[in-house]
Amino acid sequence: MLVFVLLAVILSIAAGSAWRHRRRVSAGIGLLASALCLSIGIVCATISVGIRGYRALTQEVVAATITTEPIGPQRFRATVVLPDKSLHMFDLAGDAVYVDAHVLKWHPIGNLLGLTTAYELDRIAGRYQRLSDEQNRTRTVYSLATAKPFDTYDLARRYWVLRPLVDAEYGSATFIGATPHGGATYEIRVSTTGLLVRPVVTH
Repeated sequence: MLVFVLLAVILSIAAGSAWRHRRRVSAGIGLLASALCLSIGIVCATISVGIRGYRALTQEVVAATITTEPIGPQRFRATVVLPDKSLHMFDLAGDAVYVDAHVLKWHPIGNLLGLTTAYELDRIAGRYQRLSDEQNRTRTVYSLATAKPFDTYDLARRYWVLRPLVDAEYGSATFIGATPHGGATYEIRVSTTGLLVRPVVTH
């Protein structure tokens, strides 16, 4: 971002010098190049702010550890530990714990700008085993996302200027029974192909 902004400033100065020396064509080209560099710098800044809270993804990694504990019929408490060691607790309704995420996969031009595949957990919810329960009983859904002024995932769907850089139409979800044998601990893992869940075996 800073490189493109610096180039825009240099090109603007060069264009101004060319204009003073009556080299109109050179001045016009310099201004166009400066505007292009400034636009690219703004796009880079937008992406930088928009992916704040996302984590770099180069292989299968643990996105969260979830421990479930039954607290009533089709009710359970989910304790979530994120990679930054922050702890969150949610009281959920249902038979299973459900988690979804956004995965940002960049087009080659984005990779050339140094952008790598990234992910962010988005929501945690309770999920009922029976469809009739899902339709009629209490629904519980909470956010796992990091607060940010705007999200690249949403911006890429609205504005065409970001589409050449980011392929953001990729969401992934997983779920697993919440209260087998009175509760369990799971690892929510994310890879470039999406989310998966694995029980943690305790001895």
